[in-house]
Amino acid sequence: MAKKGQKFRRYELEFMNKVLKEYREGSSAGYLSNKYGIPVGTIRTWSFINKRRGALGIVKRGRSVGSKAKDYKERYEILKNSRTS
Repeated sequence: MAKKGQKFRRYELEFMNKVLKEYREGSSAGYLSNKYGIPVGTIRTWSFINKRRGALGIVKRGRSVGSKAKDYKERYEILKNSRTS
């Protein structure tokens, strides 16, 4: 779990793909960790994400911005219809 105020390191997509390519070709996560100075868990996480989604990259989490506006419109329509009934 992250500690309060902890800074996370960001890696370039090309670098991530380079490390993953070596990992898939048979290099161990420990070896790559020492070679590039990346935690072993990070390499394994990238591999897991790559297997699940098929590619690494920017993945937005949570609700989309438009869903909130849509939700409010639906609520407004429900309230409007309940007042006329």
